[in-house]
Amino acid sequence: MKSLGQGAFAAALIVLAMAGCRRDEAQAPATTASDQAPAAEAPAEGAPAAVELQDVIETNARYVLGISYPPAANKYPGLARVLSDYAGHAKAELLKAVDELGNDKPTAPYELSLAFDMAVDTPRVVAVSAEGSSYTGGAHGQPLVARFVWLPEKEQLLTAQALIDSPKGWQAVSDYTSDKLLEQAMVRAQGQEMTPEEQQAQVRNLSKMIDEGTAPEAANFAQFQPVMDAAGRIAALRFVFPPYQVGPYSDGTQTVDVPAAVLLPHVAADYRELFAHP
Repeated sequence: MKSLGQGAFAAALIVLAMAGCRRDEAQAPATTASDQAPAAEAPAEGAPAAVELQDVIETNARYVLGISYPPAANKYPGLARVLSDYAGHAKAELLKAVDELGNDKPTAPYELSLAFDMAVDTPRVVAVSAEGSSYTGGAHGQPLVARFVWLPEKEQLLTAQALIDSPKGWQAVSDYTSDKLLEQAMVRAQGQEMTPEEQQAQVRNLSKMIDEGTAPEAANFAQFQPVMDAAGRIAALRFVFPPYQVGPYSDGTQTVDVPAAVLLPHVAADYRELFAHP
């Protein structure tokens, strides 16, 4: 299965599971990966239990679940724990929705499809993307979009709050990203069959969403991944905005690359060495 991309693999898991579900809706739930794994040795007192990331497939008449991981993530135990926790939370939310059905059966099985991909893997910076959706009824599933940046030397997750810790810094990021997102919105509007007046109205509405979604607060920029140069330093940060944050669901996930030259004056001292300097 390694020849498939992780996203394609997760999709394949869902397709196979749905086929099995249709063949026999009355079958018992499949055994989970955690059920199949051998018992691990007890961790040292006070230390978190070790995690080995394994792809997961579960299916029955009420829900279908597929989660895939990049094998390379297991090289970093702390990162593996973070990814496992994120997937576990998404799974728990799905199962909670299933439990709330009581004895009812959904018209279509609830679904969770989640694929983690290794975006960057260098000695100093590692980044993993998470893409997927969770369907618990309604017109469409809820998107799952997340990014995780791990610093192996420090054995810690790099967060937006730690990276830039000043209001002035977030104002600079806000100004840059909002301008770029507005440019992208104008290009999309020009490509649609609308009158100039309709295009202007659409851009005005999107401008309000962009302003709110890029307000200068770290929480609005929590999802990001590094863009590396040939020397292994961060040349830019790609900030990722899930559907609904800076546009309607139909616009999908949007991104803006903010160059190191814009970021460096505001990056906390502990992390400046990771960036390419002009």
